Amino acid sequence: MIRTRGERIFNVINIVLVALITSTCLLPFIHILAKSFSANTYLLQKEVFFWPKGFTLNSYQYVLSNPQFFRSLLNSVFITVAGTVLSMLVTVLTAFVFTRNELPFQKLIVRLFIFTMFFSGGMIPTYLLYSNLHMLDTYAVLILPGAVGVFNIVLMRNFMESISPSLEESAKIDGASNARVLFQIYVPLSKAAIATISMFFAVGRWNAYFNAVMYTTSREMMPVQLYLRNLLLALDMLLESDPQQLEYIATEGVRTATIITAIVPILLVYPFAQKYFVSGMMIGAIKE
Repeated sequence: MIRTRGERIFNVINIVLVALITSTCLLPFIHILAKSFSANTYLLQKEVFFWPKGFTLNSYQYVLSNPQFFRSLLNSVFITVAGTVLSMLVTVLTAFVFTRNELPFQKLIVRLFIFTMFFSGGMIPTYLLYSNLHMLDTYAVLILPGAVGVFNIVLMRNFMESISPSLEESAKIDGASNARVLFQIYVPLSKAAIATISMFFAVGRWNAYFNAVMYTTSREMMPVQLYLRNLLLALDMLLESDPQQLEYIATEGVRTATIITAIVPILLVYPFAQKYFVSGMMIGAIKE
């Protein structure tokens, strides 16, 4: 196909803009990665940019030397997997129910759900609620509160409403129940939406540490993000009390190593969900 001069210029501009945006995202990550593998001497002199100098694994050894790290890592994996599965189950079931025209007070119920997106009970009432339910210092307080994501329910509902109703009508003629319609028609046709929303939930669960700070005190319950936060705080306190430790501990290297350690596990999930994630980015955007 012959392109006009204007189209060629437009394509070049698009390529340049995409390259700039990509560089903006990648260069900081490369810079942090290079620092995490660099020797303390070069870090103190600020000579590390996009390639490690004095390659060393000391920063990672410092981060991984504590057995609590692996306990915290397993906690985060369990919280992320269990929380994502539970959240997706609630999201799919709720979204499917919201597509039922025969649901009594459907619009009112949907509006009540949306209301919770803008208003909450507040931190203190929430803490008292979890305390009265005996959820403090349990996995339940790290998993159950995020089980309902109203925004994701709305997205899933819009996606399900875009599925042709003739498929459901045909299944109902053959005697299919609502459960069969959901799991044999809607769920298979919603793989892209499910994969995309699952990624949203998983990333949010993996990065969350506020609930652990507020509602847990046991080290056995500590997720990896909270472990890494406490590690950095302890490192800062150590240097404040004994500045000479700066010669032995690459503070900047440890900081960057903690960042890499925290993001790599969840980053490894993206390749497996990529084929669904790209097509699922438009979920809920188009309705018939």
